[in-house]
This record gives sequence, structure tokens and C-alpha cells, in this order.
Amino acid sequence: MSTDTTYKESPVRRLEDLGQSLWLDLLRRGMVDSGQLQDLIDDGLLGMTSNPTIFEKAIDGSHDYDDAIRALVLQGRSTVQIYDALTLEDVQHAADVFRPVYDRLSGGDGFVSLEVSPYLARDSQGTIDEARKLWQQLDRPNTMIKVPATREGLIAIEQLTSEGLNVNVTLLFGLPRYRQVAEAYIAGLEARAAQGKPLNHISSVASFFLSRIDTLVDPKLEEIMSAGGPDGKLAGWLHGQLAIASARVAYQIYHEIFGSERFDRLADRGARVQRLLWASTSTKNPAYSDVRYVEALIGPETINTVPLETFEAYRDHGDPALRLEEGVDEARERLESLSKLGIDLDQVTQQLEDEGVEKFAKSLDQLMEALRKRRDSISG
Repeated sequence: MSTDTTYKESPVRRLEDLGQSLWLDLLRRGMVDSGQLQDLIDDGLLGMTSNPTIFEKAIDGSHDYDDAIRALVLQGRSTVQIYDALTLEDVQHAADVFRPVYDRLSGGDGFVSLEVSPYLARDSQGTIDEARKLWQQLDRPNTMIKVPATREGLIAIEQLTSEGLNVNVTLLFGLPRYRQVAEAYIAGLEARAAQGKPLNHISSVASFFLSRIDTLVDPKLEEIMSAGGPDGKLAGWLHGQLAIASARVAYQIYHEIFGSERFDRLADRGARVQRLLWASTSTKNPAYSDVRYVEALIGPETINTVPLETFEAYRDHGDPALRLEEGVDEARERLESLSKLGIDLDQVTQQLEDEGVEKFAKSLDQLMEALRKRRDSISG
């Protein structure tokens, strides 16, 4: 357990003092069973997320699950049933470890997320049905169901919120879509309020994926930079800046939406804001700081979800300060200037959404195939 001295000095703890929560973009059975997760919570970790790629690496990339898989196979479980059992147990156990955080902060943090199948990303009703099933099976108030920010996902977000589920909106890349996500959340709260049902226990986050924006756009900008001239100069000004610019403008939209009279009426009935969560915040470009997408994005009522390497880096040499609302006008100008170079940001974010869905589906395909082979080996 951290002492009072380390509590005050820890960059992670200082983030919490500034109103930002640090979550871990990782879930692995071994880290829960070994006590590693509790140690991270003692160091200031306030939540955790999972996705099909994380589970693929955890289950197929370790021996943590060998005994559990064998037991499930001998029970006659199918491959899908084995996957469901493993992931549900992992999220439940992690949520139990985080429960004291959830209770200490009166439901403000301490959440663990489980994602609906990426195969359902374009299926509104399928997403709703699976989210309901997962929520019931998890049976933990400090869990969230991850729903993609696809057009079809918007319908699910509104419906699930109206039913009182905690929703983590994932694979969110563009500002216009963010407005739609916030609108879906508020519409869901309004529908629930109209039924006379309580709002105070519902929590939601909008997970804005960031570093992937720079990863996709930077090579295009580098080509323009190499040609020189006015366009090359403009490209140099935009290079490596668009993800952070998007986050800063998104935060202004957040203030606009959740500072409105419309939301005030819901807040009077106990509704919580839908916090912005900065996702995909590991640094992909080795030329950038390893805490680049943490330092620039610190603001009240926000979350940053990071891989373990970034968490450890920030704990080691983070420099917390409120920076999210710095240079907002410049951020808007950067986003507006991109079209002058023939790059359509809306097309970029749609491509990233499509690729994100495809990536998670591919990870799930690979994991299911690995589980099938292990099942056949054990049973055969």
C-alpha cells in the first residue's frame, strides 16, 4: 500500500487530484490472481478495460487459462461457451478487486468493461440483445458494456442507457460522431426519466481513440512535407498534432452538451455526465514522448486508458498539469486546415472505425480458432 508521502508525490495520484482517472487497457487473469492488479490500484489505478484483442493475447498468449480451459472442455462446453466463461470470469474477478474503489468514490470510478462481439458492430438489435445478456451475467454494478460508436451502435447506446446499463462507447474517432454518441446517451436518460426510473446509478464513457489518427494521417503529411513549398510547411505544422487537436475540440463539445439546460434537467434528477475517455493513447511513433497522449490530455471529468507500459512510464516520469484546454483555437484551426491538403478528416475517421471493427473481429477469429484447437486436443 502506498504511504501518504508517495500518495502525494505519485504522478498517477496527482492526476486524480486534477480530476482525471487513469484506467488500464489490459485484463489478464494472472495479474488479478497474483495481486498485481491490487498493487496498481494502490498506486492510483481507477479502472480497467478489455476488448477481443486483449483477450486474444491473454488467453492464447499465456498458460494462465490452461486449467480453466481443460475443465470447461471436460464439462462438454463448446468453443463459444468456453470463450464466454473465461471472459466473464475475468471481468467479474477484476470488478470485485475494483469494488472498494467504486464504493469509495460513490460509483464515480472503479469500472471494468466487457465488449459485445465485434461481429455485431453493424447489428443494432443483436448488440442490444448481447449487451443485455452480458450485463445480467456479469451481475456487477461496477462493470460497463462496450458498444461500438457505429451508426448501428448509436441505436443500441440509447436503448441500453434507457434500460439502466452502464455503456462504454468504443471505437469513436470523429467529432461529428461524438456529438451523436452524447445525444444517444442523453436521449436514453430522457427516455428513462419519462418512465419515472432512477438515473443516479448510471455511468457511461465515450472512448475517443486518438493515436491511430496520427498513425494514419502522419505518413500522408510526410509525403507533402517532403515536397516543400507552402503545402509542405502547412503539413509540417499539422504533423503529429491532429489527435490531440481532436481531443481538445471534443472536450469543448463535451462542455457545450453537458453544460446545457437540457442536461441540467437530467442532472437535477441525479444523472451523471458521460465522461470522455482517451483511448489508444500509447505512443506508436518512437520519435514522440512515451507519455505524449497522457500529458497533453489532462482535464477534469476525463479518463485516460493506457497499456501497462504507458502506466508505468507515467508513474515514473509523468508531469501532471491541466493542459486539455490549452490552444483550443489553434486546435480548431489545425483540424480545419487539413482539407487544404486534400485530406478529408471525416473519411479518415470512417476508415479508422471500419479498420477497428475489422481488427477486433480478426482477433476474435484467431482466439476462437485457438480455443477450438485446444478443445479438440483435450477432448480427442
